[in-house]
Amino acid sequence: MQVHIDPRRVLATLRALARFGAQGKGVSRPALSPEDMAARRWLAGQMREAGLEADIDAVGNVYGRTPGVRHALLVGSHSDSVPNGGWLDGALGVVYGLEAARAWRAQQPHAPVGIDVIAFSDEEGRYLSCLGSRSFCEALDGIDPGRLQYGGATLAEAAAAAGLPAQGLARLEPARHLAYLEAHIEQGPRLDDGGLDVGIVTGIAGMQRYLVQFGGRADHAGTTPMAVRKDAALAAFEFALACEAALRRAGGPDSVWNFGALALQPGVANVVARSATLTVEFRDLSPEVLERLAQALHECVSLRDGQRGVSVAATRQNALAPARMDPALQAHLQAQARQAGARSLALPSGAIHDAMVLARRVPTAMLFIPSIGGRSHTPVEDTAERHIMLGAEVFCGALARAAQQAAPGGAAAK
Repeated sequence: MQVHIDPRRVLATLRALARFGAQGKGVSRPALSPEDMAARRWLAGQMREAGLEADIDAVGNVYGRTPGVRHALLVGSHSDSVPNGGWLDGALGVVYGLEAARAWRAQQPHAPVGIDVIAFSDEEGRYLSCLGSRSFCEALDGIDPGRLQYGGATLAEAAAAAGLPAQGLARLEPARHLAYLEAHIEQGPRLDDGGLDVGIVTGIAGMQRYLVQFGGRADHAGTTPMAVRKDAALAAFEFALACEAALRRAGGPDSVWNFGALALQPGVANVVARSATLTVEFRDLSPEVLERLAQALHECVSLRDGQRGVSVAATRQNALAPARMDPALQAHLQAQARQAGARSLALPSGAIHDAMVLARRVPTAMLFIPSIGGRSHTPVEDTAERHIMLGAEVFCGALARAAQQAAPGGAAAK
């Protein structure tokens, strides 16, 4: 089985999708916004034109099924964006899937393995990070999606206002869906800096996020001697520097960490800070390294607790386990990259993707293409046209390889 795609049609479809929520060179399509829903209705129409049976479910997932087959490869990504985001983040994977389905249906109408396409809802987390893929995989872990809120409205209210059906959710079908493949821009600089064409993702880093709280005492900043202050702000600043050094010692070569939010109370210039709240987040592909990083943070909390007369305590807010990509699917991507003459790199993903959710249920793989300057989540996000087109050829060729192997009589017949 082979599939020959139209790379120029890929570009045209991406440009057409970028009209929804366009803001300068970027797009703004937060989940369930009017712009997002207009894009989803358009995508459903594109899926139907490609010969798929397409519907939009109760949380906004757009799912197109290949009719008349028992088995399919599931392909896609998300079509929502951050506010004032880029035109390729998420959209690339959806459009690659659309192109693959169009070509597959036209050139292999009787293939026993189909290509299903999905545009997941709210990967960016307006209501809940990876909401659509979590719903699709029944992985909401007791969360009632209807009670999730943004801007004073619940998800149920926003869904009703967006015209979504009150019931009916697209679901992963383990007997049907043999694998999930997703394409994405890298969102980092490694491919671009290295002059490379594609990245074969080895896994998606796990993440742990903590809230570190500092308890001091509010006093007049002009009259309280320095020696008797219980300054929660300075305690937080010193903790951040000490913790960064501890994480650096405990981490691995691909570990990253961030001190992304700091809140001071009362937060005025002439009052010593009574309390401080600092977020600490770290990521790595190795569970063992994540455990070392967590231990380093807790040791730092113990060492700093009581210094400057300020209490220090940490509470874990969120945690995601790492997800490994399927070796056989990685091999298909590598083989197709070599055939296409594409310079490739095997690399982990530090960013969270819907593939992280799917990988816990079905064999999963991801392909990256370069982000110019490593930029993403900004209107200047971009990728060279030649990399978009070459990535599409590599990705769709690997899909054909995977479908060949999964077909009855193939090397991995189901």
